[in-house]
Amino acid sequence: MADFIINTDDNVYVPAEDSYLLADNLQIKEGQSVLEIGTGSGIVAMYASRLTDRITVTDINFDACLLCEKNFKANSIENIEILFGNLFEPVKNRKFDVILFNTPYLPTEDDEVLDDTINYAFDGGLNGRKVIDLFLNEVGNHLNDGGIVQLIQSSLSGNDETLEMLDRLGFIAEIAASEHFFFEDITLINAYKI
Repeated sequence: MADFIINTDDNVYVPAEDSYLLADNLQIKEGQSVLEIGTGSGIVAMYASRLTDRITVTDINFDACLLCEKNFKANSIENIEILFGNLFEPVKNRKFDVILFNTPYLPTEDDEVLDDTINYAFDGGLNGRKVIDLFLNEVGNHLNDGGIVQLIQSSLSGNDETLEMLDRLGFIAEIAASEHFFFEDITLINAYKI
């Protein structure tokens, strides 16, 4: 895969290993509708745009919405809809074939919370699951039957909890890929709606 022009912003998550773990393992077929939650710089959506032309991205960080728009233009990508808002709020009554999310998965103590929009990118609450659980509880309402959820999280935020929760919600889920870093594994979980 060729590289993209990526502009960055101090208030937006800079693409890192977790971004590319998702981008390199996308399960998207031509013509499928895709939603990426928390698009940040837009890097994952740009890779997705090579596989389908029906992509919507959301971000709770308005700086991220502006930055991904700049990055899409810099790479002549015109087939991505950008919506500002938290999780599924901007797509209330819509369903998609593929939903992507590089979650804010870091366990974060109160004194580690930053008073800035970049905080949205990593702050997973005390157990790393604050946003993951909200996402999982809603994702089935926005996924077409036979669709797939691909999410990135850390072993620090409870991979087994995510797999068990997805199982309870009627998905078939698996750890599809992982990379080991100093004190954690970054994992890609694929969950299929049956």
